[in-house]
Amino acid sequence: MTSKTVCITQEGPANALALNKDNSQVVIAGRNVFKILTLLEDRFEETCNLRVGKNLNLNFSCNDVAWNLIDDHILATAATNGAVVVWNLNRPSRSKQEHVFMDHKRTVNKVSFHTTEPMWLISGSQDGTMKCFDLRTKEAVKTFLSNTESVRDVQFCPHQLHMFAAVSENGHVQQWDMRRPDRYFQHFTAHSGPIFACDWHPESIWLATASRDKTIKVWDLSAKPSCDYTIHTIASVGRIKWRPQKKYHISSCALVVDCSINVWDIRRPYIPFASFNEHKDIPTGVAWRGSPQSFLSTSRDCTLYHHIFEDATRPASKANPQGIALNPNDDIVYACKMNVNVTTPAKQLSNIMRKTSTTNDTFCMASSIMHRYVNSSHKPMWFKTFAEGYLLSGRLDEICDHNATVASNNDRHDLSRVWNIIKTLYANPLGSILKTPPAVPKEDIASASNLAQITKVSGMEQSNAGNESDVKSLQGENQTGATSGGDDETETDETPDNQNFADPVLPKRPLASHTGLSKGDFIFGESELEPITLEYNGGFMRDMIDNDDDWALSKEAFPLRHEIKDPSPPPEQFPNHPPDLNEDSASVVVEDQPFQLVVSAIPKPLPWDPTRLIVEALNHHADIRDVQTSASILIALGEKRKDLNIEIATQEHWLMEYLDMLCKYKLWHVATQIIQLAWIPSISQLNQQSTLIHTCCLACTKPLQRSAWLCDRCHTSEHAVCSVCHQVVRGIYAWCQGCTHGGHINHMSEWFNSNRQCPTGCGHTCEYT
Repeated sequence: MTSKTVCITQEGPANALALNKDNSQVVIAGRNVFKILTLLEDRFEETCNLRVGKNLNLNFSCNDVAWNLIDDHILATAATNGAVVVWNLNRPSRSKQEHVFMDHKRTVNKVSFHTTEPMWLISGSQDGTMKCFDLRTKEAVKTFLSNTESVRDVQFCPHQLHMFAAVSENGHVQQWDMRRPDRYFQHFTAHSGPIFACDWHPESIWLATASRDKTIKVWDLSAKPSCDYTIHTIASVGRIKWRPQKKYHISSCALVVDCSINVWDIRRPYIPFASFNEHKDIPTGVAWRGSPQSFLSTSRDCTLYHHIFEDATRPASKANPQGIALNPNDDIVYACKMNVNVTTPAKQLSNIMRKTSTTNDTFCMASSIMHRYVNSSHKPMWFKTFAEGYLLSGRLDEICDHNATVASNNDRHDLSRVWNIIKTLYANPLGSILKTPPAVPKEDIASASNLAQITKVSGMEQSNAGNESDVKSLQGENQTGATSGGDDETETDETPDNQNFADPVLPKRPLASHTGLSKGDFIFGESELEPITLEYNGGFMRDMIDNDDDWALSKEAFPLRHEIKDPSPPPEQFPNHPPDLNEDSASVVVEDQPFQLVVSAIPKPLPWDPTRLIVEALNHHADIRDVQTSASILIALGEKRKDLNIEIATQEHWLMEYLDMLCKYKLWHVATQIIQLAWIPSISQLNQQSTLIHTCCLACTKPLQRSAWLCDRCHTSEHAVCSVCHQVVRGIYAWCQGCTHGGHINHMSEWFNSNRQCPTGCGHTCEYT
């Protein structure tokens, strides 16, 4: 036995390999390679090249190879043209081909010799048949029909002389008795996908099966078939082989993706016990040398390796002992390494946690401590209640009222307010007032352009007082130079203190836009001067505009200090007087300083658009993981959502997140409603995908392509019979996709309330949901 890993490169990839009975020679076979090599201490040595001769036909293109376990000079290969070829190494001629069996119609996938009868050879083919050849009579003595499209592997049972197992592409396992070729004596569904390989355990009546569904299953066949262990891999499994002298160890090769050869402990199904990473392409075969410490493998990278178990890597030693998980209730579970103090028990624990030697057949141990944090404030029933109770289509005001009531009844008053605000902004008349600016007649706009400024001075009335102030109305030129009363002139009248003037009329219309109000001065002392600014109130101004009465300022509440002799003194006499305005100025100033109040323009109320507020609210709810509210409001708004200017990608993300959460809570009917109301094509097309499922015939396992109960292949209707009451099912039919058995839905429900396996006795573990 070699003491280190040895490699040799060939001219082509090999599809299979096999060892002779004393494990000193290995044969490798493929489409372009067929050789026998001797295993030396530190290398391989080629002994015989069987791919010789003038006619190198498809008989030399091998899918599988087997070495007779009794007669060391007999080999058998499975050819891609349907031939089973027997080779005799003792033939004196250069060609070692002994006999060719052409009984199969399609590619032969597997050949296997009997463990104790050297003349029995069995094969499994793509044509769905298995044939047993007797090398003495040189003919196929028995044919076994599997009723499947393809047989991928056949293996004689080492514990019972006349029994063998076969696996097929429909996921079924069949056990046959060599003495009864007409029908298998046991049959069960092992995998949900094609089975590519099987292997009998050398000590126990266990059969390991490898499938495309990325699992390796170990079946106990001592009684009714039961799956005792399941190994989960990262890719489809193409080859498996039990490790000698290790009851719970099995090796595997992937069919795609993974280039490693993994050795598993079936008691720890999620991480390999050991891994060999020398190959650069997918391995195609594994053969143990009768010892648990060395084996051979071949690959598509044209290499042949002799592996030493000491050189294996231990994936468990590199596994991360830390992790975090979040459940639908927002509870957090966190696992981390256990930190211990330097004490005597801690030293013992650290010895346990230390990396185990690779020569030891125990797992690398590590200890972790787990913490769980419960979110007590979260009530998952809110989501389900809102999803089932929300109204998403119809009139917007009715939708908002209904949804606000649903939220309020579940003590979510914040969400109730959100729906009420949506109604106020979009479904009430106030919403249209806020979003639409008030209409102004054209004639008012033309008149307003002729008035540069309107100034009105009046005194405010005092309670129980009869004193009224004198006012003077002044009209200036407009911006175009035209006057309102003819030529430029100013009227000046002297009046007593208690005489009133008629108030001039203010046009009832909004004027030019407000650019700032001039300040008016009220003088209360000889030298005291306090500026007072007129502030604008939108509601007050709107009421004045809509009022039919003449607009007039209230009279001044303070009595005059002296009689106004000259209401228009020169501007230079007033230090606080604004500079002179030219003809293009937008205002005319009244020079009565003690009673001056200047209104330059009446500002027009600006419309208020709530779009930005709604967008911020939707983004806020999405940020706090309340995507249900964001998606529901978007759907309820209907065509009004176009004004929000939210990116289509963001809307799609919210809807997809909401659909994903609905599926987690199994709210399929609500998810369907969301898809129907969706306006994004990628979401609205989700319910247009095909959901057609074909049932299978129980007799021949062929999928039923028609809606009728009659099978097109075997013309039987066994699949229409209930597995419990054995009567024809008329109505709703429940069936298992694994074993294809079924029946009345109420009968199946009652059966699986107290049983786990199929009522037909096929051995399949069905699950009724």
